[in-house]
Amino acid sequence: MRDGWYVTGDIAIIDEDGFIRITDRLSRFSKIGGEMVPHLKVEDAMMLVPGVSAAAVTAVPDAQRGERLVAFYVAEESLAPPLLWQAMGEGQLPKLWLPKAGDLKRVDSLPILGSGKIDLRAIKTMALSLGAE
Repeated sequence: MRDGWYVTGDIAIIDEDGFIRITDRLSRFSKIGGEMVPHLKVEDAMMLVPGVSAAAVTAVPDAQRGERLVAFYVAEESLAPPLLWQAMGEGQLPKLWLPKAGDLKRVDSLPILGSGKIDLRAIKTMALSLGAE
């Protein structure tokens, strides 16, 4: 606790009625069905699939589970989302950590910052623009 506030890693707004709405997260984790899911572990699992050359995971709101994962990946055209989902399902990740096949999106490239790192804000915007709210 710091200055009377708990530091959770969540970014939130407080509306005029005093209700708190979480709008984003500082860390690379999502809370799905009460369990913390590390984005990096999901990205690592995607990168283990032959043909995947880049991957990025973000989360969008989900009415039933709080959040759900949306993952973007760069791969050869023959690696369609259902094939990637199947390959990831054969790995060591808990099933709860797997994005749904419909939430796996193959792209030509991932947005990159000037530093060379993946632009996670742009990834989040891409996920939300898919109507994933």
